[in-house]
Amino acid sequence: MEKRKLGNSNIEVARLAFGTNVMGWTADEKTSHAMLDYFIARGLNLVDTADVYSRWAPGHTGGESETIIGEWFKKRKANREKVVIATKVGIEMGPGQKGLSKAYIVRAAEASLKRLQTDYIDLYQSHQDDPSVPQEETLSAYDALIKAGKVRIIGASNFSPDRLSEALAISKRNGLPRYETLQPHYNLYARKEFEGSPFDLCKRENVSVITYFSLASGFLTGKYRKEKDVEGKPRGQGVRAMMNERGMRILAALDKVGAELEATPAQVSLAWLVTKGVTAPIASATTVAQLEEIIESTELKLIPDQIKRLDEASSY
Repeated sequence: MEKRKLGNSNIEVARLAFGTNVMGWTADEKTSHAMLDYFIARGLNLVDTADVYSRWAPGHTGGESETIIGEWFKKRKANREKVVIATKVGIEMGPGQKGLSKAYIVRAAEASLKRLQTDYIDLYQSHQDDPSVPQEETLSAYDALIKAGKVRIIGASNFSPDRLSEALAISKRNGLPRYETLQPHYNLYARKEFEGSPFDLCKRENVSVITYFSLASGFLTGKYRKEKDVEGKPRGQGVRAMMNERGMRILAALDKVGAELEATPAQVSLAWLVTKGVTAPIASATTVAQLEEIIESTELKLIPDQIKRLDEASSY
């Protein structure tokens, strides 16, 4: 499996990341462990989670995903060195538990390490920007964690180009760790916010891009085409907003390109992201069969004409 480095680091990842926000929510522990086993067995290695997963679910407090991954690490000790584990900090976990202050980051990292049952986090990410805290303070917190051997590299999620550029300049000026990755919301439907200056900045500064909502909450799998398809679904409201003329045009293009390649819409969507310079799109699954489907995208090659048609269908 072809691997690429994350930013300027020596950490290499395959061209697909396993999104684990579903673990402990719509995928139980047994299924989650089976999917993790399959993912690693297929030669992939980047597993993305966050401390807040899945606090939004009724009765959940956050940490459910990390805990399930931690139990997997405990049972499959030999697998730890094969995994690049990425987690995040910053979104509210409870009263007084949010943000990017040094004190909170250090405390949150310890909690994540405990839940993950590991000694180190490969990629620790600021889940969202925190303008109330000087970026020097945030980066110094990560510096302390890296020097302590608890974190290998850091990344940012949901940062504006200006704030990411500022952070990179601070890192360079003060000899602090720099954000090696950016995790933006980007897919064949949601293109406008990331294309342009955010992408140009990442390319210029060699910041690897790891996209979330890579399949647009499932819309780009092609399974949501009519109103009845979204009724009662956890992400039904968000998907419904994409069921418009442009959304249907995108699905039609995915169907045509998929037929040419004997591939599914999901596989084509993920392959398209890679052609745009994405290092590793994040995709979730709730069954091994679904995971098998998305992994096949790593072998898919789109030709220029197919990329052009997808670009045109999703133009904005």
